[in-house]
Amino acid sequence: QVQLVESGGGLVQAGGSLRLSCAAFGRSFSTYAMGWFRQAPGKEREFVAGISWNGGRTYYGDYVKGRFTISRDNAKKMVYLQMNSLKPEDTAVYYCAAVWTGYNDYDLTEYEFRYWGQGTQVTVSS
Repeated sequence: QVQLVESGGGLVQAGGSLRLSCAAFGRSFSTYAMGWFRQAPGKEREFVAGISWNGGRTYYGDYVKGRFTISRDNAKKMVYLQMNSLKPEDTAVYYCAAVWTGYNDYDLTEYEFRYWGQGTQVTVSS
């Protein structure tokens, strides 16, 4: 089991940058794939980015490719989402998520994540 706590959200102008952080609490963090999702008001939750257990593979939603970068530090039990060139349509609550995969790689764009953080608000003004 793993518990997740996000931080780093806030208000930023269009074109600006933010870095979200997710701290994981629990054992065997390095055997979990990690992801970021977002949910805007009135919309369904959508996949933003995912990273495999060792950081060897990353996945992105089409709408953030080239702008967002996911990374992890297994020694610190941390996952990050660097968001550049932010747009007003990126405004949402961003959630960190985890799923146990062992030392295996899966297509995280289609994978069901099991553990979720409480979310952090990101607001991009035009």
